[in-house]
Amino acid sequence: MSNDIVFLFRDFRRRGKVLNVPAKTKREHLIVRPKLHKLTGKRVRTSTIMVRKSPTDRLRGLVRIGPVTLQAALGRGGITAFKREGDGGTPLAKMAVLSGFRRGGMLTPDRAGIALRRVNDNDGWCDAPNHADYNRHVRLPFAASHETLIRNDSLYDFGFVLDWNIVSRRRGAGSAIFLHIAKPGFPPTQGCIALQRRDMLRLMPFLKRGTVIGVE
Repeated sequence: MSNDIVFLFRDFRRRGKVLNVPAKTKREHLIVRPKLHKLTGKRVRTSTIMVRKSPTDRLRGLVRIGPVTLQAALGRGGITAFKREGDGGTPLAKMAVLSGFRRGGMLTPDRAGIALRRVNDNDGWCDAPNHADYNRHVRLPFAASHETLIRNDSLYDFGFVLDWNIVSRRRGAGSAIFLHIAKPGFPPTQGCIALQRRDMLRLMPFLKRGTVIGVE
């Protein structure tokens, strides 16, 4: 277990963010317990973050990184293995973090594991399946269907682009699957995974290019 995860566990435990779930194995308990008190050695990259459906609400997710569990909002279509454009589903898949962005003009430090593009009113994302720029960042104004990356709410204050239908694209298989900020109360997203703002800020240093978000 990496020191990164143990550090994050201590941070979230101090803020009451860890669910009261016992260690799965005696070995896990023996690994975690001593490292909660002493952090030594080289920092190791955290490569996978798991997202599972909440047992009480199919539109809520539990995001697990080591012993830390966070709440998240999922798509209005729940988790789906047959993702299509406009269905509101969160893909059942392992998706690598490709890049990240943040609202331009904000002074909030992010300490993200990758450099975040500062977006403004000219930044958008194409969601028109028949367009050559489908599921790509585009510059506005843009004639085809798209969403803007500057919003009136805080959802895209910070966002991470996940590799769903990007490196290998299929027409109509879904677009703009991001890890972003949740609305208050965790209402469903349009297919993205959304975290409370303060949880996102604490998690961002562990999000690097290639980090895998596994939805199951």
